[in-house]
Amino acid sequence: MNARSIHFRLAVWHSVLLTAVFALLGGLLYERVKTYLDDTLLETQARRARQIAETLLANEPRTGEAYVVREIRELYAPELGDRFIRVTRPDGSVLYVSGPPNDQSFEPSKVPPARAGRGEEFSRLEVLGDGNALLIAASRAEAGPKGTYLVEVGTSAGPVERLAHHLLALLALGIPLVIAVAVAGSYFLSRTALDPVAQMTLKAEIISQHNLSERLPVVRSGDELERLSIALNHMIARLADAFSNSKRFVADASHELRTPLTVIRGELENLAGDQRIPAELRDRIGSTLEEVERLGNIVQKLFALSRLDAGEAQAEWVRVDIAALAGATAEQMALLAEDRKIKMTREIPAPVHVMGDRARLKQVIVNLLDNAIKYTPPGGSAHMKVAAQGAQAVIEVTDSGAGIPPEAVPLVFERFYRVDRDRSAGTDGAGLGLSIVKSISVAHGGRVEVESTLGSGSQFRVILPLAEA
Repeated sequence: MNARSIHFRLAVWHSVLLTAVFALLGGLLYERVKTYLDDTLLETQARRARQIAETLLANEPRTGEAYVVREIRELYAPELGDRFIRVTRPDGSVLYVSGPPNDQSFEPSKVPPARAGRGEEFSRLEVLGDGNALLIAASRAEAGPKGTYLVEVGTSAGPVERLAHHLLALLALGIPLVIAVAVAGSYFLSRTALDPVAQMTLKAEIISQHNLSERLPVVRSGDELERLSIALNHMIARLADAFSNSKRFVADASHELRTPLTVIRGELENLAGDQRIPAELRDRIGSTLEEVERLGNIVQKLFALSRLDAGEAQAEWVRVDIAALAGATAEQMALLAEDRKIKMTREIPAPVHVMGDRARLKQVIVNLLDNAIKYTPPGGSAHMKVAAQGAQAVIEVTDSGAGIPPEAVPLVFERFYRVDRDRSAGTDGAGLGLSIVKSISVAHGGRVEVESTLGSGSQFRVILPLAEA
């Protein structure tokens, strides 16, 4: 799981928030329930203490202490009810104390006397030496000239503690479960809410300059996502217009330049052949003619690129034996390699068929071989191999030239990019040949790759889909 994703951060934030809220609410609930149970139990004991004080001890001067003890045993039966009752005389001696309860939760004789100086009614939590605790409510009763009796009624705090612990266990188990369910729900909802973004991302990844007519899916949610998808589609439309205008300009400019360049070349050729013109001037005209020829080649390549960008390469596809086409093209360019004293070999074992434009595919092979011959010093070698690998046709052209610096490898297919002056010295390239190779390969559903070691040569590999049988 990506810790920086929106889903993960939302889930973590939600879990932290829910944990804090539920922990606070659980603590308050536990405290309130325990306090309520303690208060209710103490109120019950206080009511019994008042009853004993008001109905029995208040009449003690008339009925006697024996009657009071007998009535407490018969009416309240503290041992059966697991209660503690103790009546203390005004002089501090004990008139009555209950026996051990049935549940043996405490020992009445070990309950210490109440501290003096308290009010008419009071309560306390008494923790005994064995760890048991009693909730005790006390009430004072006036018995005429004898003075004030103290009545204490209590019960074990164990049931309340057990109930509170049970509630705490339920909270400890329930709160994490609720948090887990809530976090999982929030993660699922965030994923669902961001699914349109994922769809837009997938669509955006396949949009390039060749299919700018495509648009991102619009989320009909009425919120920021819908506005974002609409804004991105408007941006793509503006980019499409800009690319279209740029392609149209290059195509129009290339087309318009070809005619005047042809005229200029013809006039210069005529002047270069005129014997009446001094030899020095004819040499200068010849040099100018070479530059015009180079400019014409650049214009021709720009025109080819503009037609490729417009989808011209997909106009008329036929079944082409790329192996035979590569062999014939290499045979035609063998003379150029011999002139530069470069050994050119080829490895074409069997027919390899692809679907495409034969002229454009030949242009790919010509540019790759021309590139290898052009940048390989005399005495070097160039090798071409064509083979079928799986469902793909692979054209490899390897040379023993100067190679390409590692930082320049990703840029060699950019238009007008030339590696350096040393590599380009003595060549008439304009940095468009490999751009044409890439454009034609992409137009045929393929790709072009390059591997190069500086000082050892380069290998260009064109990969195209095989034609179906």
